[in-house]
Amino acid sequence: MPLLLFSVLGGYLLGIISGLLPGIHNNNFALALVALVPFLAERGLSPFYIAVIILSNALSQTFHDIIPSIFLGAPDGDTALMVLPGHRLLLDGAGAEAVRLSALGSAGSVVASLFFVLPLSLFFKAIYPYLEGRMAWILIFIVFLMLATEKGEDSKKKGSLAKYKHKAFALVLFLITGVLGLFAFARESLMVPVVNFGEPSILLPLLSGLFGASQLIISLLTSSKIPEESVSALRLSRKRILRGILTGSAAGSLMAWLPGLSSAVAALLTGLIAKVDFDRIPLKKKTSKPEPRRFRTSLYSDPYASNPETLDSSKEFIVSNSGVNTANAIFGLVAFVVIGRTRSGAMVAIEDILGTNILELPVLLLFFATMVLTAIFSYFSTVWIGNNAHLLLKKVDYNKLCAGVLIGLGVMVYLFTGTFGFFIFVISTPIGMLSSFMNVRKSHAMGVILLPVILYFL
Repeated sequence: MPLLLFSVLGGYLLGIISGLLPGIHNNNFALALVALVPFLAERGLSPFYIAVIILSNALSQTFHDIIPSIFLGAPDGDTALMVLPGHRLLLDGAGAEAVRLSALGSAGSVVASLFFVLPLSLFFKAIYPYLEGRMAWILIFIVFLMLATEKGEDSKKKGSLAKYKHKAFALVLFLITGVLGLFAFARESLMVPVVNFGEPSILLPLLSGLFGASQLIISLLTSSKIPEESVSALRLSRKRILRGILTGSAAGSLMAWLPGLSSAVAALLTGLIAKVDFDRIPLKKKTSKPEPRRFRTSLYSDPYASNPETLDSSKEFIVSNSGVNTANAIFGLVAFVVIGRTRSGAMVAIEDILGTNILELPVLLLFFATMVLTAIFSYFSTVWIGNNAHLLLKKVDYNKLCAGVLIGLGVMVYLFTGTFGFFIFVISTPIGMLSSFMNVRKSHAMGVILLPVILYFL
């Protein structure tokens, strides 16, 4: 038992590192641990405990990776869509609350997922063969829902054709980012990292540019600033918190069974189902007189001035997206046990270490205990970091912070993905800004992943 607790703590601490440091993923640690199995086994650490470390690391990261997304605008593949709503809340003085809501969403999804395990296992074991051959059409339907529900802002005030204009803008953004994704993925082998830390991922420059750097530049071009105080008290209704947990847990549980569908795609579905407007910030001209809203490229002093409903939507989406990521990590284990398919680097590593031993009931029970214990540790550390990060940020000039983070993102991309990755980062950044100029949801930029996956399955 002490060795099990030590392994859980080790994975939990690695999860804090991989969650807080952009560009570092739990897959990097998983690959390193697999390579160290013979060395550690000679010193008394059996492969089972190494698998526990990997599993704990993967779950811990889903709690802590919200922090760089909110405070630094530096996303990974699972938190890309949380950059904009998180940044909005940060500038509204609710950065600490956003982190706490994220931790609550992740912790709640652990509980909810345990209830979903048995019914979903029976359900997907029966219908998985049917779904596997129809993935392209499932994804096309998701894209159709994304475009069909795009209405722009205040489109009813502009006439009957306004909503079609914004749908066209959304389609353009989806196709531009999709072509960018096709170009980048086809040339992923061109990445030659300066610092070799595991297998480089083209998603790092793509998502850092589309969702991170683009938002930082918009903040630099305006007079946005972080408020002096950051409230951590929950100001979202229990109903919306519970809805966020349930929708996120359900979507994350479902996506873990389906090939090609990421947590970001599941997050899109939760936003559409719950009808939360979490990722739209139109650009307006600073003026003392009200003007009819129209397509324009001018910026104004505070693009994050949001009404309470928009802020609540952002908060609910953060709860939901965090639930998606954590549930997806949990059900990656369940999917492997039921259908024999691995859906994450962590599960690939665990399968490599334990093989069929993972299917034994005592092993599974210990794995579930590991996840519950990791979730408890991670909830409190995530909230603590969120409460204290603002104390450091408020001492720094916001424009200098944005500029520093932007430079840091560029340096990180160059170090981890090389010259080609940096090139992708540079061209992704202005494309990521298009959603604000077009006044459409930024989630349409997920075409960078969706279009290549759709074409792969067709």
